[in-house]
Amino acid sequence: MSIIIFIIILAVLVVSHEFGHYIAAKKSGIKVTEFGFGYPPRICKLFTKGETEFTLNWLPFGGFVKIFGEDADDENTNGPERDRSFVHKPARIKAMVLVAGVFFNFILAWLLISIGFMSGLPTSTGAEPAGYTLNNTALVITSVLPKSPADIAKLKAGDKIISLAEGKDLLNNPNTDTLKSFITSHSEKEINILYTRAGVSESATVTPKANLLSGTPGIGIGMDMIGTLKLPVHIAVWEGLKLTWDLTKHTAGSLWKLVHDAVVGHADLSGIAGPVGIVGIVGDAYHFGFIYLLSFTALISINLAIINLLPFPALDGGRLLFLIIEKIKGSRINPKIANAINTIGFAILIIFMLIVTYHDIIKLI
Repeated sequence: MSIIIFIIILAVLVVSHEFGHYIAAKKSGIKVTEFGFGYPPRICKLFTKGETEFTLNWLPFGGFVKIFGEDADDENTNGPERDRSFVHKPARIKAMVLVAGVFFNFILAWLLISIGFMSGLPTSTGAEPAGYTLNNTALVITSVLPKSPADIAKLKAGDKIISLAEGKDLLNNPNTDTLKSFITSHSEKEINILYTRAGVSESATVTPKANLLSGTPGIGIGMDMIGTLKLPVHIAVWEGLKLTWDLTKHTAGSLWKLVHDAVVGHADLSGIAGPVGIVGIVGDAYHFGFIYLLSFTALISINLAIINLLPFPALDGGRLLFLIIEKIKGSRINPKIANAINTIGFAILIIFMLIVTYHDIIKLI
């Protein structure tokens, strides 16, 4: 089920991205010959709309749009339809077509988050808009430190803590402060934690250990008071836009740090998930509920948009960089050189994806 949901999410994300390129190209008078669902080899042609073939392909991990003249050759440079070629359009039109896919990914994320607010989105206390309150507020685990007492007890992010007990001492409906106090006062003792996961009550036994740096007893979790925020449509749309912007800034900052660390040779791939890792995350989100799955899809859409904006060959950002270079030098980059650079860039991306997938599999093992 996780694999099927992952394929559906990926299809929605990629199709929305490619639809952005498609609609921008068509509105700009550029010929689009094919809109592919999945990557070749082709299974069949679904239908034809105007001059564009909509096709279904065997590899379900993406999609593509064939824009006439995006990769310049003699046919689209000097042929009879040169005026409908991407390569002969003004720089502003080219730029619009290139960024349209990214723009549609941001729009999709905004739409999904707004729907989440309309339906009831998990939100931290204090983050709700003025005049609105959270429902069903509870202490939720937001992260678990590897090899910590909580990790050994198989606690996971998303678990709602209901109570803690040690002997005759009992703490019901804890918050962040009361939980810390209970853990501190019961250091090195077995504590029974009652929690709910995906609506099902479970229990675990943990023994707090002193932190090596601070000396304070802990079980190795991050936590927050989280409730459900449900908003009317007009407020949900506005708050959805604000949250989309905040997530975009945070994601861009994290990606910049990763690239910086990679350049200086200190990149940590442990926090990066490829297709195999994302399947596992999708499974967790699915079990926690539809809204969690919706939020996760929005976050992936933002990630996809930002990554595509990177000035790297084969990505939209790389093509934008070529466009800027051409504008500065006043002439086109040699098509053979541009195509070769994009091919090399694509090969590097595939190698990187294989490395990340290898790390995903190692973590599973």
